[in-house]
Amino acid sequence: MTSLDDLPIRDDLRGLSPYGAPHLHLPVELNVNENTHPIPEDVARDIIESIARELLTVNRYPDREFTALRDSLAGYLGTGLTRENIWAANGSNEVLQQILMAFGGPGRSVLGFPPTYSMHSIIAAATGTRWIAGERDEGFEISPETAVDWIERTKPDIVFFCSPNNPTGTALGLDTIAAAYDATDGIVVVDEAYAEFTPSDEPDALSLLEGRPRLIVSRTMSKAFAFAGARLGYLAADPAVTDALRLVRLPYHLSALTQAAAVAALAHAPEMLAMVDDIKAQRDRIIDGLAELGYSPWPSASNFVLFGGVDDPEWLFDRLIERGIIIRNLSIPGHLRVSAGTEAETSAFLDAMRELTAQSVERPLGRIVP
Repeated sequence: MTSLDDLPIRDDLRGLSPYGAPHLHLPVELNVNENTHPIPEDVARDIIESIARELLTVNRYPDREFTALRDSLAGYLGTGLTRENIWAANGSNEVLQQILMAFGGPGRSVLGFPPTYSMHSIIAAATGTRWIAGERDEGFEISPETAVDWIERTKPDIVFFCSPNNPTGTALGLDTIAAAYDATDGIVVVDEAYAEFTPSDEPDALSLLEGRPRLIVSRTMSKAFAFAGARLGYLAADPAVTDALRLVRLPYHLSALTQAAAVAALAHAPEMLAMVDDIKAQRDRIIDGLAELGYSPWPSASNFVLFGGVDDPEWLFDRLIERGIIIRNLSIPGHLRVSAGTEAETSAFLDAMRELTAQSVERPLGRIVP
């Protein structure tokens, strides 16, 4: 049988591994930062009706410019944005891929700051863009000085930030973004997939767009809108950026059904976002509960918690699976990550953690007591 090594694959792709999270169907799935809350029934009904109307003309190509969707996204974001500032694709991963196709590629580089979203480096490899791994400060922070230092040393064509950062949950200061922008002539991308889970009184990267035509803010409907299966990511930027992405996108890349579903969901934004406060409350329950058990949860401005003090992450991960609960082992020494679920899912996770922690008397569990 032919193997991958037998095929004439690009040399720079040899030896790489595709993105992959364990895909197990268990009663409590808290491993990929999904919004585990179901879409409200009345919203789901409107989405279904919108899709049904589009099916009547699905024999025709969709609106290539997805005008109604861009209008809806601009209205949702506010801050004076119009459709000319908005771009969308099949999930924020495709948005990031199109950015790298337009501004990266062979002979160009992108600077990121691990540990961060693993797809950033994977998409870089897929587009032939050289990945530069910068270093973070203590506590997974990135100060303006650190960002500028790495930019001046490596001269990247693109800089990737993730705020709140995945997998650490760390928020990024606007002063770091502004300093990085001033230090480079290239593109600065802020991946704000979890923006809706940050404190509502704190400004986000959208507030920096005016006067910065090389700044791109990427968002998604997967998390706060519970739309992971619909695959809708988007960005806000100067209109010139959207013109650049038209050069690399595939024609009709957003189906009519995707557009219809997203527009209908955005029309119910207040209802869809009502679950965000509960998710943040469950996140905080996880932080408090794990701290009480002697673990070291990191502060989080997202819908997940990275926690340390785990002596044997693989053992703890497997024991949770045995109890019908899956979280994420990211191979960060001494750490695991758990998504905030519903109240019932969060309770199931914390109950299992109490039970497993109690077993440390018989077997050193995955817990280092400070």
